[in-house]
Amino acid sequence: MIESILEQQRPQLEVRNVSVTFGTQQVLRNIQLSIPAGQTLVVLGESGCGKTVLMKTLIGLVVPTRGEVLFEGENLADLDDRELSQLRLRYGFVFQNAALFDSMTIAQNIAFPLKQEGRWSSAEVREKVLAKLAEVGLPPEVIYKKPAQLSGGMRKRVGLARALIMNPDVILYDEPTTGLDPIMTDVINQLIIRTRRRNPVTSVIVTHNMDTARRVPDRVVMLYPLTRLDPDEPQTVFDGPPGELDQCRDRRVRQFVNGEAGQRLMEMLASSQSTETIGF
Repeated sequence: MIESILEQQRPQLEVRNVSVTFGTQQVLRNIQLSIPAGQTLVVLGESGCGKTVLMKTLIGLVVPTRGEVLFEGENLADLDDRELSQLRLRYGFVFQNAALFDSMTIAQNIAFPLKQEGRWSSAEVREKVLAKLAEVGLPPEVIYKKPAQLSGGMRKRVGLARALIMNPDVILYDEPTTGLDPIMTDVINQLIIRTRRRNPVTSVIVTHNMDTARRVPDRVVMLYPLTRLDPDEPQTVFDGPPGELDQCRDRRVRQFVNGEAGQRLMEMLASSQSTETIGF
């Protein structure tokens, strides 16, 4: 009984004091996150602040320079390649540009994870593919098409269908609305919400889109680029429900939320002037 209660209280994903450095460039510094099962988290921030790198640490694609990433209490660093591969079957990944295989049909793209497993008959695979297509609002006839024959929004939905095909416990979204018009952006946002309601899934969404940040998550975390922080400043400048974003008093959060470029533009101009003395 006590063990059962402890299991319920344990976060599904946990980031403990994680820092990531590539060569001499530090991208993440002392990041702390505890993500309960079923929570939808948006990681917000401008380009270059480490959002995608953080997401890749959650699946073991990037190994922290310091700190730990845990899945249901298990440190990813303690897993061998086979164990890590098995764990990744519990994740779904929606790539920024869908990352579909151009030479495959839509059916083959969605079925790819199932084929890799090899546990289902052709009839079962077809049934699962059609079910996921319907779930993301695509007609069955698209299964015969190639990715190049679909619009950007349709390709994004195919990517979501592929991420859902294995009924994952966690879905990671990398900029799911990039390049989409406002209507299709809202379609993707609504599909993410519907996915959460239909399936008890934990979602982590990396984005800089404020519509997504306001409408979709239970919680928002905003990161700030380390190049613009002092060594003793925390990289996480906001962590709370989306309804508190607009009331946040932190100047950096307000500027991002409101799209205010004034100070950032001045910093960029000052930086460009300082490089004018560099010769070639």
